[in-house]
Amino acid sequence: MRNILMATVLLPLALGQAGVSLAQSAQNTQSNANNSQATAELFYMIQQLQGEVRRLQGEVEEQRHLINRLQQQGRDRYIDLDQRILDLSEKVASQPAPEAGTSTSSQASGSAPTAKEYRQPDAEERKAYEQIQDLIRNQKKYDEAISRIYEFIDEYPEGDLTVNAYYWLGEVYLVKPQLEQAKQAFTIVATRFADHRKAPDAVYKLGVTHDRLGEKDQARRSMQTVIEDYPSSSAADLARKFLESQNG
Repeated sequence: MRNILMATVLLPLALGQAGVSLAQSAQNTQSNANNSQATAELFYMIQQLQGEVRRLQGEVEEQRHLINRLQQQGRDRYIDLDQRILDLSEKVASQPAPEAGTSTSSQASGSAPTAKEYRQPDAEERKAYEQIQDLIRNQKKYDEAISRIYEFIDEYPEGDLTVNAYYWLGEVYLVKPQLEQAKQAFTIVATRFADHRKAPDAVYKLGVTHDRLGEKDQARRSMQTVIEDYPSSSAADLARKFLESQNG
């Protein structure tokens, strides 16, 4: 009887402990399942992020290659066009000077020289020129402006605005500063287009460029040329002030 009573007492206790153990096991199993799901979701997200990073890295690398290629093309274009403008400058400089007694100045010949007829721009050409002016004056995108000026000169040769384009090419190179290129551009305007309205300004800026290059004698000669050949121009007034400052 005593054993039966003890069994009666112990059996519920054992069953209760077993129930607790089963409940804890179920909870652990559910917790492990939740952790596994969270881990799987986190792994999936990491995989997605890594894939996105690889895709972006590929796009960045493609852009880098494109930029390098465009930069190289730009450098090649500048080298080619700079050489062309240098060749033109040297060709103009190598032309023989007029002989004594055959000067085209009004003082020497007694009459005003015959002005060259410059081709006048159409609406499309003027629009292209105004876009270049905007790049220079407003946007300050000098490298792009240089490229556009060369394209303009190629597309619209020997026009009235073409001379202006050469002058502004010199101005942009002077700002950068790329003084040798500026000198070449101003020299073309000053010698090849000496009767154009931009010629006085080009000769003056040529003198400024000589001065910045340390070529003081050439600078003074350019300023004197402005005063003698274009005495009534605003560039002549600037040239006089320049010479006065040098002498003072």
